Amino acid sequence: MSQPQIDTIRRYLKALHASDTAGLIASFEADGMVHSPFLGDMLARDFFPRLAQASSNSVITPIDLFASVEPATQHTRVAAYFRYDWTLKDGKVVTFTCVDVFTFRPGSDRIADMNIVYDTHPLREEVGDKYA
Repeated sequence: MSQPQIDTIRRYLKALHASDTAGLIASFEADGMVHSPFLGDMLARDFFPRLAQASSNSVITPIDLFASVEPATQHTRVAAYFRYDWTLKDGKVVTFTCVDVFTFRPGSDRIADMNIVYDTHPLREEVGDKYA
């Protein structure tokens, strides 16, 4: 597996932990996309400012990273499994585990695509729509 992509995901998780919006956006290609259960499909440069508006703090605890190369296209994929302790603007803390699946184009160490995977049902019942 290519170490540059793994290093990018480690930097991404550190930027998420630090609420570093510029660092998060810099991890992505200029046309990089985020697929979010709450917000749908958005350019990364639009998604992360929205996340920052809804958040006051994030504590990210990495659990594991998984990597593969898709044989037909040679796209590298890295899945980051982590615990997210998310403090919302209103002070409420929501804790959940999730997997973000990142796709890299061949030869690139910047994220082309990210799919956020977690069970939103308990979160929606507990906190409602905090992006409104």
